[in-house]
Amino acid sequence: MPPAASDASSLSATPELTTRAGPSSLGSSFEALINTNGHRNGFGAAANGNGAARPPRSIARVDLPGTALYDDSFVDREEFVRLVIQSLRDVGYVESAAALEAESGYTMEAPEVSQFRQYILDGLWPKAEAALVRLGVHEDEGLWDAKFLISQQKYLELVEARRPTEALQVLRNELAPLDVNANHLHLLSSLIMCSEPEDLRKRARWDGALGTSRRKLLEDLHEFIPSAVMIPQRRFSALLNQARAYQRQRCIYHNAPLSTFSLYADHHCSMADFPTITTTILEVHNDEVWNIAWSHDGAFLASASKDKSAIIWRRGSTIDATAPPRDWEALLILREHPYPVGCLAWSLDDTVLLTSAEHIVKMWNAKTGTCIRTLDEHTETVTAISWLPDGTGFVTGALDRRIIIWDANGKIRDAWGPTDVRITDLAVTPNYEYLVAIGMEAAGPAPGAAGASGGGGSVAGGGAKVPHRMIVFDVQTKERKASVRMGGELTSVQTSQDSLFALINHAPNEIHLFDLRLAKSVMKYAGQTQGRHVIRSCFGGIDGNFVISGSEDAKVYTWHRESGLLLQILPGHGAGSVNSVAWNPTNERMFASCSDDHTIRIWEAPPPGVCIADSAAAEEGADAGALVGGLGLGGRGGGAPGEGVLSGKGKTRQAGGGAAGVPAGAGRS
Repeated sequence: MPPAASDASSLSATPELTTRAGPSSLGSSFEALINTNGHRNGFGAAANGNGAARPPRSIARVDLPGTALYDDSFVDREEFVRLVIQSLRDVGYVESAAALEAESGYTMEAPEVSQFRQYILDGLWPKAEAALVRLGVHEDEGLWDAKFLISQQKYLELVEARRPTEALQVLRNELAPLDVNANHLHLLSSLIMCSEPEDLRKRARWDGALGTSRRKLLEDLHEFIPSAVMIPQRRFSALLNQARAYQRQRCIYHNAPLSTFSLYADHHCSMADFPTITTTILEVHNDEVWNIAWSHDGAFLASASKDKSAIIWRRGSTIDATAPPRDWEALLILREHPYPVGCLAWSLDDTVLLTSAEHIVKMWNAKTGTCIRTLDEHTETVTAISWLPDGTGFVTGALDRRIIIWDANGKIRDAWGPTDVRITDLAVTPNYEYLVAIGMEAAGPAPGAAGASGGGGSVAGGGAKVPHRMIVFDVQTKERKASVRMGGELTSVQTSQDSLFALINHAPNEIHLFDLRLAKSVMKYAGQTQGRHVIRSCFGGIDGNFVISGSEDAKVYTWHRESGLLLQILPGHGAGSVNSVAWNPTNERMFASCSDDHTIRIWEAPPPGVCIADSAAAEEGADAGALVGGLGLGGRGGGAPGEGVLSGKGKTRQAGGGAAGVPAGAGRS
C-alpha cells in the first residue's frame, strides 16, 4: 500500500500503484536538505523542533502501468522523466535528480555517455573516437563526419600549441582521407602558417582549447548520436522555448518582453497595449514633413521637411522650470539647409545628427544645434544616410550611383561606384556584414526635380517604368552577394535587428520582406496606397514583429510580420501622404508618423481602463482628435488639424508659429 497521506510521497500515489525497495543514491545530506527549513517543501509532516535530520532511508521504487505519461497522453513517460532528471541536474538539484532516478527506475544516460562527454572535454581524442560506435553512430549515419569534427578540433589545438609536425600528421593521415571538401581542407592547411595563436583563432573563428570550443564540439556531435542515447543539452528548456516561440507567433499583438511569459498560462497580448491613438501633434514645420528618426535612447525625435529645416524634438520641458509643463518641445531648429531636407541619421551616442539636402550632407551637434561640417562629395541627390553599426563612421548613397563611407569626423574612408543602380535608399545590417542598396537601374532617365528630394515628394523616376534592383553587398569585400531585379519602384529599405531580413517599400501598393540569405521575397504586405510618392516603412514592436508604413491615403498601416495580417488602419493625418514612420527604440508602445499636412503625430497605447473603438468607428473621425476626444483624453473631436488639445495627459499639445518660431528658450542653429 502507498504511504500514509501525511507523507509527501502520497501526493503522487494511487491505489493501483505498487512500490518496491530500490537502490538509493541518497545519504543523510538529502534528508537534511529537505528538513532545514522546518518543513518539506510546504507539504507533509514537519521536521522535529530542533531541525535535526532524519536517519537516511532507501527510496521505494514506483512501478506504474503502461508507458504513457497519462492515460490520455501520447507523451512517453520514460522520455519525460529523463528530461526532468536532466533539468534538475542542470539547475543544481543533483540529489533530487538522484531521488527521481531511484524512484522511477530510469536513468538520464548510460555510463558510456558520461565517459564520452568527459573524453571530449578532456581532449582524449582516440578514446572519444572509439566511443562513437559504442554509442550507436554507424558509417551510414555520420560516423565519418563525427570523426572529422573530432580530428579537426585535434588539429586546431595542435596548431595553437605550436606543434606543427603533429598537426601535419593529423591533416594528412586523419583529415585528408575523410574526403572532406577541398576548399575547407585548403583553409585548414593554411592555418598552420599562423605565427601567433591569436591569429589562428581569428582566422578560424575558433576560441581555442581553453575557450568553449570543446563544448561547442560536443554540441555538434549531438547531431550524430541517437538522442535516446545522449539527450541534447537543456532539452526541456529547448521544448519550452519552442512553445514560447509558437505562442508568440500566434499572438498577433505580441509586444511584451519574454520575461513576462509564464508557464502557468498561455501567452496573450491585448490589443489595448498596442499604440493606436494620437497623444501629441507636433506642429512647427510650415511645409511637408518627409522623414523622421528617433535617437537611440528614445528621448529625442528628429524631423526633416520640405521647408528646408530639420527639427530636434524633446519630450518634456526642462528649459524653464516655471513654464507650464508640456509633453514635447522643439528643442533645436536646424535651418542652414539650401534645399529641402530628405534624410536623417543619429550617431550611436546620439551626439551627432546627419541631415541631407540635395547633394549636401550636414553634420550637426545634436546638443547645441551647431553645424560641425558640410559634406558635398556627391554630385546628385543624397537619398540615404546610415551610421555604421560600430559607430566609427557612416555611409551615404545617392542618385550619382556612388556609395561613400565616411569616418566619424566626416572624412572619406572609402568610396564605391559607380554601382549598377541610382541609389534611392540603403541600409547596413546590424552585424556589419551586408549593405543593402535599392534603386533604379543606371540606364533609366534622370529623376525630375520633384523626385530628387530623397525624402517625400514624387517617386524618383517620375513614374516611368524603369526597372529597379535590390543589391546586397559584402561590407568588407564590396563583393555583390545578390542582385534582384524588380519591376516596380523601390523607395525605402530597412534591415531587421537579427540581420537576416530587409523590409522594402515597393510601388505600387506593396511592401516586401526579403530573406537576405535566400535573396528572395518571403512575405508581402498589402493594403496601403503607394504609387507616386516616396513612402518609408519600418519594423516595430519589441521583437520587430510588426511592419508599419505610411500611405498616400493619409493613414498609417500596421501588419503582423509573421503572418502578413493587416492589424490596424489608423486615420488622423490631414490631406496628403503619410511619408514616414518610426517606432521608438526604447518604448515598444510608441511610434511617430509624419505627413504632407506639415505635422508629426506621436502614437501611443491608450491609458489603462480605456476601451479602444473598433476600426470602423476610428475611421469615422476626420482627425485623431475625434478618436482621442471620444476616449475622454481631453481632445476636441471633429475639428481640423491644429484645433484640438491632444496631449493624452491633459496638457496643451505642441503648437508653434511655423518654422520661423522657436519655442522659448530653445536653441537655434
